[in-house]
Amino acid sequence: MHIWLQRTGLDTAGWARPLLTGGKGTPVMDIGTYRDAIATGNPDRRPMFTRLEGDQVVWSDGTREHVDVVLLATGYRPGVDYLAGLGALDEDGQPHHRGGVSLTHPGLGYVGLEWQRSFASVTLRGVAADARHVLTRLRKQIRTTDRALTSSR
Repeated sequence: MHIWLQRTGLDTAGWARPLLTGGKGTPVMDIGTYRDAIATGNPDRRPMFTRLEGDQVVWSDGTREHVDVVLLATGYRPGVDYLAGLGALDEDGQPHHRGGVSLTHPGLGYVGLEWQRSFASVTLRGVAADARHVLTRLRKQIRTTDRALTSSR
């Protein structure tokens, strides 16, 4: 089905959205593989940290941990209300983004949003391509920022 959607162009046709989803979101199929992986601690699930400081997260007990990536897996419906105070969300509580790259905060990206870039964005088939897209854009932002900082010294 996904190959057909991609080859016909319905995958990225905005007008096809109600037709493909029935207005109820994208169905998720799991034969237990993903549920089992999460149950065994892969990936490592953690409670929400209290804040970010540079390249560190600060936990509720005050301990700090260096991180390279913060991956917020919010489930099948974006649960990103904690970003509202940053101005990262629109009036409907959805991320301000283009193709998964925040329009409000450099370095902030999203992956797995419904119709992020296509119908497949919320599926395993589409999320990998979207992740590559977002990482490519974020790396470009970082290089641009690094160059600006270096030239201003």
